[in-house]
Amino acid sequence: MSERQVTFTRDQIAAYAQASGDHNPIHLDEDFARSVGLPGLIAHGMLQMGIAATVAAEAAGGPQRLRRLAVRFAGMVAPGDTVTFSAEPAGEGRLELKAVNQRGETVLTKAAAEYEP
Repeated sequence: MSERQVTFTRDQIAAYAQASGDHNPIHLDEDFARSVGLPGLIAHGMLQMGIAATVAAEAAGGPQRLRRLAVRFAGMVAPGDTVTFSAEPAGEGRLELKAVNQRGETVLTKAAAEYEP
């Protein structure tokens, strides 16, 4: 099993926006995010998926062994949230991935990876 705990920050979210080119204001502008019904700005789903992929690669024995990764974005992650990402074996060449915030809420569902055994 591989696990990583990440506390998301505004700086991290802004850095991901810059690196990815995804400057959607729901990730960068608190007032805009609230104006569209969100509780405030939220982290990019792909940022979360990237962290899940890193944890899956560690559990698989290296990124070169990963063959497939799938997740469903199920919950919002806000600055200050701490999410625990984990990967555990789910049969030969398969991993079950989980991402759960500090309130016990699952933020990624249907999350799995396949790797070369």
